[in-house]
Amino acid sequence: MTGLLDGMRVLDAGIWRPVPHATQMLADLGAQVLKIEPPGGDPMRTFPQLFRDIAGHKRSIELDLRSAEGKARALELVADADVFCEGWRPGVAARLGLSYDDVQARNPAIIYCSVSGYGQTGPNVARPGHDVNYQALAGALAPRDGEEPVIPRVPIADLAAGSIAAFCICAAWAKRIRTGEGERIDVAMADVVASWSGTSSGNALRGRTQPTRGSAGYGVFACSDGRWITLAVISEDHFWQAVCVGLDLAGDLRELRHLERVDRYDECQTAVAAACARLTRGEALERLTAAGAPVAPVLDPSEMAAHEQFREREVVFDAGDGTARLGFPARLQEHPPRTPGPTPLVDQDRQGWA
Repeated sequence: MTGLLDGMRVLDAGIWRPVPHATQMLADLGAQVLKIEPPGGDPMRTFPQLFRDIAGHKRSIELDLRSAEGKARALELVADADVFCEGWRPGVAARLGLSYDDVQARNPAIIYCSVSGYGQTGPNVARPGHDVNYQALAGALAPRDGEEPVIPRVPIADLAAGSIAAFCICAAWAKRIRTGEGERIDVAMADVVASWSGTSSGNALRGRTQPTRGSAGYGVFACSDGRWITLAVISEDHFWQAVCVGLDLAGDLRELRHLERVDRYDECQTAVAAACARLTRGEALERLTAAGAPVAPVLDPSEMAAHEQFREREVVFDAGDGTARLGFPARLQEHPPRTPGPTPLVDQDRQGWA
């Protein structure tokens, strides 16, 4: 059996879900995907059923990319790849010696795809986060009619970004086949959700709250001014400690490890909620951001459309008539997407392709 992407070689350095979801779509269509796993394996392996769904048909190689030997082996593999995908926070690839420039020097025609929370540029570039933060900033969790914001059961930002990444990779490969040129693709999860949410309040995504308890420090929290923030601690002890520092929580809670927080979930979550309720949204964001916590405000679509993050990354444009237009939700360095254009009239192009 052959696939549409037979012959495509993909080197996948991603963990968790967004990048592996993208490369799984490519593998399902016939691409040969070699997954680089850190020592001990992708942490997603702790969820066997989910991992099965994002690792099918793939090959695996364990490399410590922080070592000289691991980096050298990765660059050897890059030389024979068509596509290199990574999902590190901006700046990590450069520290590892696997930035776009590093990889392109070894393989000038490489298609290099980065998937991150806020992208490789913009005012939020260095901020930590997870799916719920990106949805919040993008306007997807905006409450209606006095309701509380709700978290969709599906990790929309993770999966949407992975899907857009796969789409851009396929488009870049089509161009590469014709011209031999590579591409540098920059996909931000927040950008993609913003492009789905739109700039009108009527377009805001809606969902259901999580059916089961999550991790302490993960969810939507009300502030004293009636506005909302999201926090996204999963298993990371350093993120939990940052939340505790930012909210000035008691020292004994601050030192709890992940499994201890699972056992004391209600206590931890109640303490976080109470601390947020004593602060305005602006105060909470300032304190938590300074502490390095994965935090984002719950914006409505109009706030999202005005936010500097999406303006600087050209996810939102001024239409010239006082309204906002959505741009393409990924950045392409070598062949940039077109800016929003005029809407055609009915039957204005009856000549067809001419």
